[in-house]
Amino acid sequence: MIVATAENVPGHRIDKVLGIVWGTIVRSRHLGHDLLAMLKSIKGGDIRSYENLTDRARADALAKLELNAKSQGADAVIGVRLGTTALMPGMVEVYAYGTAVKLKKA
Repeated sequence: MIVATAENVPGHRIDKVLGIVWGTIVRSRHLGHDLLAMLKSIKGGDIRSYENLTDRARADALAKLELNAKSQGADAVIGVRLGTTALMPGMVEVYAYGTAVKLKKA
């Protein structure tokens, strides 16, 4: 499965557009991580626990996007975008979306 932010795949042409596909994940923060992050924010610097949390959430959203595309018989997902939404304090949605397509060799 090809997953790309580009609108086309080099060496291929789009044979059929299957439609929009997405993957979404909702994550909440851990109270212990929040306390450590507040302490870290006083002196400044990277907050690795949150970086790891968001990296995992992005990867999970992309994995769900790929599963959604495969279930529709797609060869690729093009025009992929990622976003986040704060649902409530301490809870965030990470989503990925794009266009599922069937490809032919050019």
